[in-house]
Amino acid sequence: MDQPIIADGAVLVQSGVIVAIGTAREILDSHRDPEVINLGDAVLLPGLVNAHTHLELSNCVAGEDPGGSFSDWILSVRARMKLNESDPASTIIPATQSGIDQCLKFGVTCVGDISNFVTLTRGVLKESPLRAVSFGEVLGLGKLRSRLEERLAAAIDTSQTTNRLTIGITPHAPYTVDLEGYQKCIAAAHNHHLPLATHLAETPDETEFLVSHQGPFRELWDKLGLWQEPVKTYHDSPLRFADAVGLLRFPSVLAHVNYCSDDELDLLAKGRASVVYCPRTHRYFRHQPHRWREMLEREINVAIGTGSCASSPDLNLVDDLRLMHRNVPEFPCERLWQLATVGGARALGLDHQIGTITAGKHADLAAFQVNEDQPLREVLEGDKTPIAVWCDGELVSR
Repeated sequence: MDQPIIADGAVLVQSGVIVAIGTAREILDSHRDPEVINLGDAVLLPGLVNAHTHLELSNCVAGEDPGGSFSDWILSVRARMKLNESDPASTIIPATQSGIDQCLKFGVTCVGDISNFVTLTRGVLKESPLRAVSFGEVLGLGKLRSRLEERLAAAIDTSQTTNRLTIGITPHAPYTVDLEGYQKCIAAAHNHHLPLATHLAETPDETEFLVSHQGPFRELWDKLGLWQEPVKTYHDSPLRFADAVGLLRFPSVLAHVNYCSDDELDLLAKGRASVVYCPRTHRYFRHQPHRWREMLEREINVAIGTGSCASSPDLNLVDDLRLMHRNVPEFPCERLWQLATVGGARALGLDHQIGTITAGKHADLAAFQVNEDQPLREVLEGDKTPIAVWCDGELVSR
């Protein structure tokens, strides 16, 4: 992903780490009797990075459309996931495992996972080969403000971390966390050196709620019976709000950013945050065209995510790239694949470990069978799934 394709190439792996890359002949001539795995006519890529998903919702069925407004869809998610309130583990653990299995099947070896049930989802991730940044979701507005500290403590609990599982914090969104709550989350991320993510500018209703606490999101709070004054308003847009609380000065992961002005793009370009575009989820909610190409032109880091199975057919990240390719066929295929590898790794703060096939990085790899001389385009224009996937050099799907 950081150099041209190597024809008849090979990757040498030892103890889960990439040791050398080059042509097969170069590798065989310079290393004594390696075990050889011949993939035949295939393209070998870095493992893909799904920078924004919700594994615990993997047993949901999105359907053809949200079935109403965005707020209506939020209300329906619990029903879609069929949560057993008295025994959440019976729902969350199998759903998370299902999501992990999907990721590996589709060539995704790393995820940025948002979780309401971090003690459960992290337990499943800990035992899986999937690499993950597990962002514990924090809510803190209205009557939920009283539980913010409890949710934050769960988010920053490092007891389940491994060499493949990193923890992070997600103040959910500007319509569920107030300014003070965001500031507490950002301070905790600074103090504990943890990554930070949030949902931002996902719908135009966010601005109305920030400015006046009216509109569909206020109606949602009232339906849930969780609204409680006082809640401070904010005089401007979600991106201005994010800048005011310090999110843009932090290497944050901003999920969606579906609605932003030219001035706000410039504001993003001056900061350190990455944007995660979720193409099929974006289409599901019929949002206006996303400005991801303009973001790239301004050198904003853009990564790709699926969102959850409550808003996407599955967790096949390549199908999100395929949608982008169909929508903008003139955009270079190589650059699209970089968004799902290099861009995702950078967004999650893991670009020193994964994202490219580079000596010294983890051997997270995915191979697709190809027949033509433009393999990256061929995979995007077909329906292929990987013929083999490795995490830390271990074959995890074939």
